[in-house]
Amino acid sequence: MAHYNYLIIGGGMTAASAIDGLRETDANGTIGVITAETHKPYDRPPLSKALWTGKKTLEEIMRPATHGNVTYHLGRVAQKLDLSGKQVHEDHGDTHTFDKLLLATGGTTRRLPFGRDDVIYFRTLADYQRLQELAKQHETFAVIGGGFIGSEVAAALAMNGKKVSLITPENGICARLFPAEAVAFFNDYYRQKGVEVITGESVVALEGTGVNLTLATKKNRRINANGVVAGIGIVPNVELAVAAGLKVDNGIVVDQSLRTSHPEVFAGGDVANYFDQALGARRRVEHEDLANTMGKAAGQAMAGANVNFTHTPFFYSDLFQIGYEAVGELDSRLQVIADWKEEFHTGVLYYLDNQRVRGVLLWNVWRKADEARALIATSETVAASALKGRIAFE
Repeated sequence: MAHYNYLIIGGGMTAASAIDGLRETDANGTIGVITAETHKPYDRPPLSKALWTGKKTLEEIMRPATHGNVTYHLGRVAQKLDLSGKQVHEDHGDTHTFDKLLLATGGTTRRLPFGRDDVIYFRTLADYQRLQELAKQHETFAVIGGGFIGSEVAAALAMNGKKVSLITPENGICARLFPAEAVAFFNDYYRQKGVEVITGESVVALEGTGVNLTLATKKNRRINANGVVAGIGIVPNVELAVAAGLKVDNGIVVDQSLRTSHPEVFAGGDVANYFDQALGARRRVEHEDLANTMGKAAGQAMAGANVNFTHTPFFYSDLFQIGYEAVGELDSRLQVIADWKEEFHTGVLYYLDNQRVRGVLLWNVWRKADEARALIATSETVAASALKGRIAFE
């Protein structure tokens, strides 16, 4: 039975940043990490972006393991959390005890009721390596889902010369985020890049095995592919927290110090439900910036620092030659005011609710996330006409 001053369940970006935060505050405390991953922490976004364009290598996405007194238990799954005994039991039969615990358990990909292991549910380094090997040898791919993962993987494969079909039940790419005119633009843009964009369609079956696969849709379309990727969202991994009696509501509920309903247990990253002060609402966010900033803050708090987590994270994507950064709440159901320098090339989109800016999309506009964050935090009422030029850009 190993004892750690600080035990982390999860081995992703949140865990890596938590270790940085811990070491800023406590240089010597023992740290243990239990993770189902077989790799030490790495940056996740390049898996669907920079690794495909050659801007990053596998070595470059691995998080530096420079801190001492850190023990990784790779390929392990925490199965039971005993808060009274301050113990974690994992699937290899080992038990680990702790003084402070961080739940950085992330999420599990939603799965289709068919296809089993023939579908790549793209999330981990192993998923990237599997798809990359397939792409070296084969030409035809189908991507299910038009959100973040689906849009990025489809673009990555197409940029590598592959024939790609993207299937989404919605009216287009990133339909939940972008206003209708931007969705229509992206649908056409992807088609110009050689991607078959199939909207308003649901996949209902997968036939075949290996690299000879056929997707069947609800409207009787059949799509042949050598590989199938699904990006249909994740479900937060709250099972340990629920069984242990921690407060859970769309994630593990934390306070401003990132402490759960148990004083010696903290949570961070994709699994944490926290209060975003700028938006005045609780949120659970599944993006890199939140994982890094919240992880570091959680580590500091675990080690005794006074933490008041107030950060409103940004997120970003790269889709062929178009990139964007976004802050706050992007929801296509909100009122969207566009300030274009060149339509669908360079501009800023403001998302309003009751004349208050809730989110900002920076379309091929860079280094303006702090200004967007500050605008959202003011909570001032604004007229749509007053937003043109509010965030200046070239």
